Amino acid sequence: MSVPPPSPSDFPARRAAMEYVCTGCASRHSVDELLYTCPECGGVLLLEDPDFDALAEAGPGYWRGLFDARRATRTTALRGVFRFYELMAPVLEREDIVYLGEGDTPIVEASAALAASVGRRFAFKNEGQNPSASFKDRGMAGAFSYLRALVRLHGWDEVLTLCASTGDTSAAAALYGSYVGEPIRTVVLLPRGRVTPQQLSQPLGSGALVLEVPGVFDDCMKIVEYLADHYRVALLNSKNSWRILGQESYAYETAQWYGWDLAGKSLFVPVGNAGNITAILSGLLKLRRLGILPALPRLVGVQSEHADPVWRYYQAPAGARRFEPVTVRPSVAQAAMIGNPVSFPRVRLLAERYQREGGDFRVVRVTEQAIMDAMLLANRHGHIACTQGGECLAGLLAAVEQGLLDRDEFAVLDATAHSLKFAGFQSMYFDNSFPPAYGVTPDPGLVNRPEAVMDEERKRALTAEEFTREAALAVARRAGLRGRSR
Repeated sequence: MSVPPPSPSDFPARRAAMEYVCTGCASRHSVDELLYTCPECGGVLLLEDPDFDALAEAGPGYWRGLFDARRATRTTALRGVFRFYELMAPVLEREDIVYLGEGDTPIVEASAALAASVGRRFAFKNEGQNPSASFKDRGMAGAFSYLRALVRLHGWDEVLTLCASTGDTSAAAALYGSYVGEPIRTVVLLPRGRVTPQQLSQPLGSGALVLEVPGVFDDCMKIVEYLADHYRVALLNSKNSWRILGQESYAYETAQWYGWDLAGKSLFVPVGNAGNITAILSGLLKLRRLGILPALPRLVGVQSEHADPVWRYYQAPAGARRFEPVTVRPSVAQAAMIGNPVSFPRVRLLAERYQREGGDFRVVRVTEQAIMDAMLLANRHGHIACTQGGECLAGLLAAVEQGLLDRDEFAVLDATAHSLKFAGFQSMYFDNSFPPAYGVTPDPGLVNRPEAVMDEERKRALTAEEFTREAALAVARRAGLRGRSR
């Protein structure tokens, strides 16, 4: 007999006894303290509700109905990623939850012309429509909500949050930190000269302490890991398991949009530091475990050939796989330019579970040229995809070419941030000013530049009426306009 769901405006009454679980030695630890790695073996952690299977007693129809009803709630704490509260962090109180409008980002199907160009139907999930214009806001909603709970629990009078970033993490951390305010202060470490001006402006505008480090993201990550080991700081990179929980909401929203049925679909996700693909694997597995999803979709991770350690691992035969970090080269997909992903142990563990449950997990590799061409192709057909979104479209094209997808399989691509954050790369493409290390040569068919109607000297030589007429005629000629028929 089905159980009727409660009012969608009611904050959940159930609380879980959540635990950190080590991906290495499987030891379990309390969530009453900040932990990023296992105290026993140093492995990375996942968060688990040990009584999660009890949720299945209500039946999948109960959960579908509840989550669908919550889409219309006016209860602020349940409007964002915590619409799926019971699946994510059921230890938080209503007053803990931070909501800045994150989540519920649109899934926009490719136009007929773009689908024809690619050779199949697909869609982008536009994560750039989150508050700080990237998917990182999902994780920060989780991390900062948990921090508020800890501050309340321990009575802390100061909390320093810290992250390494290629841009999006710092923007999200600074935004959420500035909203929550005291006792939280935010510090971000960026690799000098490797963050776009648009992304750099965000943490500066939010008032964070921004420190630049010579090197690449991996160098910044080593520094923040050292600080987390030796000082009391709240680390906000994807090593933070509460961020992973927040990012699981991407999987839940995608499943909900398609009526809780992802059969015949594939999800394409940039790998980067592997936190997001970890979260999506975890979220899909939870939905399957409760019977909410009848079957698992295909999940495809995408890496640039300039930062491809996860692709190299899965290219090897199953019995001979060995993970080795790589030295990264310059990439337009800056958030993916990581040679030693912190969350790889999580991916390896969850991918094995995913395949045991009947899911298919793959990783494809693409060129920098393909990433830029794909981003521009998508955006000139009405999308707002960043370079990571271009990476996903390039990954879809590669997967089709390699025969990895079924003929009618529908793909959902993760556009992780707003295209405006990466406008500088578009300008470099149009101006043919990429340094040789990127390996990008503009396709003339994708290049677009402004054209002058007339120069200033000519305008000064004309009366106002003459200027209007002559400029209008020039526009009509260039645009191929036809005069009105009488």
